[in-house]
Amino acid sequence: MNDDNQPVSHFHLQKLGRWQWWSLVVANIFFLIAGQAAAVVLGRFYYDQGGNSKWLATLVQTVGFPILYIPLALIPSDKDPAPSSEGASLKLIALVYFTLGVMVAGDNWLYSVGLLYLSASTYSLICATQLAFNAVFSCFLNSQKFTALIWNSVVILSLSAALIAVNDDSEGPSGVTKGKYFIGFICTLAASALYSLLLSLMQLSFEKVLKRETFRVVLDMQIYTSMVATFVAVIGLFASGEWKTLHGEMRGFVKGEVSYVMTVAWTAVVWQVCAVGVVGLIFMVSSLFSNVISTLSLAITPIASVIVFHDKMNGVKVISMLMAFWGFVSYIYQNHLDDVKARRRQSDANNSSNDVGGPW
Repeated sequence: MNDDNQPVSHFHLQKLGRWQWWSLVVANIFFLIAGQAAAVVLGRFYYDQGGNSKWLATLVQTVGFPILYIPLALIPSDKDPAPSSEGASLKLIALVYFTLGVMVAGDNWLYSVGLLYLSASTYSLICATQLAFNAVFSCFLNSQKFTALIWNSVVILSLSAALIAVNDDSEGPSGVTKGKYFIGFICTLAASALYSLLLSLMQLSFEKVLKRETFRVVLDMQIYTSMVATFVAVIGLFASGEWKTLHGEMRGFVKGEVSYVMTVAWTAVVWQVCAVGVVGLIFMVSSLFSNVISTLSLAITPIASVIVFHDKMNGVKVISMLMAFWGFVSYIYQNHLDDVKARRRQSDANNSSNDVGGPW
C-alpha cells in the first residue's frame, strides 16, 4: 500500500483489471493459508513422532526452493525490462538477497527452537504478536497509515489467535525444563519480531531496489533468499553436529523411516507454497496485509488439526475462528474502499485532463 493505503499503486499494477488483481490476491492468500497450515501440522508431527533436530526443522523451511524454478520457467520473460538508469546494480541486488536470506535462516531457526520447547498454545499466542511488530515496522519503513478498519482487523485477529492459544487443551512437550521454556519463549518472540521486520524490508526492497512489476520478481526474491537461507542452515546442521544424529532419528521415528522421509520432504514443499503466498501478497498489497493473512492462518490451522489429529472443535475455537474472519473481512473491505477511492481519483484526473484539452 502507499501512503493512502491504495492496494495497487506501489508497483504500478494499474494495467491489471480489477478482477485480475483480486484474483491474484486471492490465489496468494490461498497459498499462504494452506501452506502455513500444512507446514505447522507437519512440523508438530515431526516433533511428536520423535524428531529433534532444530537445524533440520530450519532447513526444510527453505530447501524446497528449486521447486519454484518450475513456475519461473513457465512465466514469459519480461518484454520491457526496467531502464538501466533506474535499475539497481547486480551487486546491490545480490547484497539484498544475501542479507534477507541470512535473516530468513535466523528467523526459521528461532521458530524451530520455539516450537520444540513450547506447547502449541503458548507458541501460537506469542506468534500473534507479529502483527503488533509489523505495525511498528510498516509505520517507519513503509509509510503505512492506519485507518479504523485496519486497526480493527489487527486487534481482532490478534485476539482471535490469542483466544485459540489460551484455550488449547494440549499439554506442553514432556521433559522441557523452565530454562528451556524460557529459551523457547524468547526465541519465538524474537522470531515474530524478525519475521515482521523481514516483511517490511522485502516490501521496501521491491519499491526502492528491484523496481519491477512482474511476478518473476516475486519468484526471484523467494528463490535467491531461500538459496542463501538453505546454505546457512546446512552450515548450521554440520557445525552443530546434528547431522550425526539424523540416521538414528530416522530409525527411531515412531511412524517408521518412510514416514520420516515423507514428512521432511512434504514439509519442504508446503513451506515453499506458503512462502510464495507471503512474498506475493507483499508484492501485490503490503507487508501488513501479508502479516494479517499469516495471523488469520493461526485460526485456520485448528481445522487441519481436527482433520489430521482428530482434535476436538469446541465452542471457544469456533468463536475464535469467527473473530478471525471478522478481522479478515474488515481488512479486505478497507482494501476495497481504497481501491474504489484510487480509481475514482484516476477517473477524475482523466476527465479533468480531457476538459483542459477541450474540443479545440
